[in-house]
Amino acid sequence: MRRDLADIRLADRVFAPHYASCVQRVVISATGLREGADPESAVLTDLKTGDVFEVLEFVKGRAWGLAPGAGLVGYVDADTLSWPTE
Repeated sequence: MRRDLADIRLADRVFAPHYASCVQRVVISATGLREGADPESAVLTDLKTGDVFEVLEFVKGRAWGLAPGAGLVGYVDADTLSWPTE
């Protein structure tokens, strides 16, 4: 959980200085959902190829958001996610 940014879908329940709409991506290479932005931070769960990841922020090669299948929020390497083709 972050105090500076929240999913716009939670605006009626969570106060945050900023809200973001998620951008849905698909995991294209298995990866760990990490607790923090540091690539050495604890792995909360493993995401498999084909899993959905809802990105709320991209920063320095990392994506922060929600893994709805696991019901967890965390960070993944942005290179492990699909990108729009158009």
